[in-house]
Amino acid sequence: MVNDVLREAESRMKKATEALRNHLATIRTGRASPALVEHLHVEAYGATLPLNQLATITVPEPRLLVIQPFDANTVKAISKAIMNSELGITPTDDGRVIRLAIPQLTEARRKELTKLVRARVEESKIALRNIRREALEDLRDLEHEKMISEDEHRRAQEKLQELTDRFVRELDHIGATKEAEVMEI
Repeated sequence: MVNDVLREAESRMKKATEALRNHLATIRTGRASPALVEHLHVEAYGATLPLNQLATITVPEPRLLVIQPFDANTVKAISKAIMNSELGITPTDDGRVIRLAIPQLTEARRKELTKLVRARVEESKIALRNIRREALEDLRDLEHEKMISEDEHRRAQEKLQELTDRFVRELDHIGATKEAEVMEI
């Protein structure tokens, strides 16, 4: 029972960490990355589809993304989706491929993005603490129902705290890496 609670907490913490990684991948840095655009939603074929289902996205140069649609008829729709996104990048297309030149970030914009990264990391830490709190409540309930002893409860609390600390360190590392990437000129 205790192991089930700990496994569940660990699983949820992994998901929270992965969600942070995915979110930070969408934050624009000075270099091109397919993650910037692959999940943009494009109106095509009467439906809204993610860009990565409509085109291949390549990075031929550090500051250039090339989007090659599988169907040339979707070029305009993809360009429109990029224009309407919050990327702040203007696409250029020649009717077959779309090119996105990633401009150099200004110092002010880099600092702004760093604050955003820190905020996202903090939100993830809050999520971890909430997961820990819920797991502690589950452990407390098990103890009250006499399914585990007080000693088992205390040991489980310590394991849960170690687990939480490990994931918090991982979040800090992810955040620091992304901040360094953003501040890189």
